[in-house]
Amino acid sequence: MGAVPPAPTFSDKIPMMKSITLLWALSLAILAAGAWLVCPQGQCATTAIDHAGLGLAHDLRGAKLDRWMPALTWLGSLAVLLPVTALATLVLWRGRHRREARFLVLALLGASVLSHLTKLMVMRPRPDLFPVWIDMPADWSYPSAHAMQITGLAVAVVFVAARRRALWVLPLGSAVLLVGLSRIYLQVHFPSDVLVGTLAAALWVGGLHALMFGRLPEYDLMKINGDAP
Repeated sequence: MGAVPPAPTFSDKIPMMKSITLLWALSLAILAAGAWLVCPQGQCATTAIDHAGLGLAHDLRGAKLDRWMPALTWLGSLAVLLPVTALATLVLWRGRHRREARFLVLALLGASVLSHLTKLMVMRPRPDLFPVWIDMPADWSYPSAHAMQITGLAVAVVFVAARRRALWVLPLGSAVLLVGLSRIYLQVHFPSDVLVGTLAAALWVGGLHALMFGRLPEYDLMKINGDAP
């Protein structure tokens, strides 16, 4: 039998604690800075970038996109993400990867809770510059919960998959991009809602991984592609 590794000392935990603090502080700072930019002194307004982004989305309208975007936007909904996460959690749990299973659940739920708490604090109204092509959600606009939820789960899966020597970055990155674009195309979110939500969720999950696994993932591209022996 191999020797039992020594328990980590307090000094060993300091880099981990710094990573967690930095990543979560950056996540909150991005949300706060975004809120200050779009709703300075509590008075929400449409920024020039938001106006241009929504205008471009309106100009790109077409029959094919009108069919696909309402379907693609569901990829960021809890109605889809919760069952997917439950299935992935079950597979990991039965494979005795229980810490990874808990990590996926906390990544998704944490991103969702963070998005909705921020909405209640900022209270940015939804866009009203151009016609909306689905029922307008009843909650506030900033940040995009769909963007934060799909990003939270996608980043968590990439972290877990990297540990299992599998390449998931491209399809999951595409899902995050498509959900974000769909929210803008459907005129239910400003571009800033999507961008800030995506960045904040990614940083939240990075900090969570450092907390639960003691470090950030160490990427080895050969291992991720399955080329290592």
